[in-house]
Amino acid sequence: MSAPDRSLAQDDLAIERIRKDFPILSRRVRGKPLVYLDNAATTQKPVCVLDTLQRYYREENANIHRGVHYLSEHATEAYEGVRARLRDYLGAAESREIIFVRGATEAINLVAQSFARPRLGPGSEVLITEIEHHANIVPWQLVCEQSGARLRYLPINLRGELILDDLNTLLNENTVIAAIGHVSNALGTINPVQAICDRARAVGATILFDGAQAMAHSAVDVQALDCDFYAFSGHKVFGPTGIGVLYGRAALLEDMPPYQGGGDMIRSVSLKRSTWNDLPWKFEAGTPHIAGVIGLGAAIDYLADIGMDTVCQQEQRLLDYASETLQAIPGLRLIGTAADKTAIVSFVLQDIHPHDLGTVIDSEGVAIRAGHHCAMPIMEKFSLPATARASFAFYNTLEEVDRLVQAVQKCRRMFH
Repeated sequence: MSAPDRSLAQDDLAIERIRKDFPILSRRVRGKPLVYLDNAATTQKPVCVLDTLQRYYREENANIHRGVHYLSEHATEAYEGVRARLRDYLGAAESREIIFVRGATEAINLVAQSFARPRLGPGSEVLITEIEHHANIVPWQLVCEQSGARLRYLPINLRGELILDDLNTLLNENTVIAAIGHVSNALGTINPVQAICDRARAVGATILFDGAQAMAHSAVDVQALDCDFYAFSGHKVFGPTGIGVLYGRAALLEDMPPYQGGGDMIRSVSLKRSTWNDLPWKFEAGTPHIAGVIGLGAAIDYLADIGMDTVCQQEQRLLDYASETLQAIPGLRLIGTAADKTAIVSFVLQDIHPHDLGTVIDSEGVAIRAGHHCAMPIMEKFSLPATARASFAFYNTLEEVDRLVQAVQKCRRMFH
């Protein structure tokens, strides 16, 4: 086993400074310093996000858009200001292309029901892949059952990579929409989204990318990708839970009926009929998660200040070291070995159920996830009930990888 790369000593100091921005990382669990390696499930929150949420509730709490008093005006300004910042961060053409939702799951359901369902019927098709999170499988199963359309799956190989050659037949003139995960939450595979988008364009299909696992690890430019829809969740990008974003091309959003009805999404209401508000508010019925949006804005600003170059460099370092050191443990097998991966390592240990493995690792103060990761088709592909998954963020360290390895070795000794 080779020693970790210490050539980035200056970066190590920078990471230690960054870690101080995340109070939870300094706590102890099970009598030991916490090692948090469950970032694919949810990321931790920096002080600036925590302070922003508290400041909003302490100093600015008011409903937005409809009020003419001071607090409402300031809350509205803060809320809509985040929309403008996300427009720039995602490279969208207009602020009205940014829709606030509860998370990536709601964003995908919105597109499935409001965009896809009216366009689907017998003979039409929806394309997804075998590597999707359940949030990008079940909504399409539902809408295909409702419409009589056919749901097709792009397969993966045993490295966890999409078999792109099959796109030639699966993506065709009958394909209404292709909905593809940008990054696999279970395996860490980074899918070739640009190539997929180009092929979808060639046959006239609409394209949606589930970016829930991508936003925390890479820069995303929706216009450069040329996608039609892009969805992500705030809690996976160092922001609050219960908030997410759907980017959609304005021309498509204009043509879509509302997903939910209620206050603020209307222009007029009578006992006979209602008319709809302009974009983006047509899709934001009721009082939104105002604090969540404002907190998400703080998280995006923080990530922009850190810089995606720093994020990618540190996470690649962690991924390389974790993959090397874990593979050196007898009986351990990595699941998902794609050539292009983000900082997620899924593994199994011979004759030990992943839930038992996760429990022993937790006893050492190391938080990982064990289970099917809301990706049962992937588990079926590899003939596994579950895997153990360590997922990294830029605030993790090589020493924390060592703690993980030591915990896995302890589990191996206990069961063998």
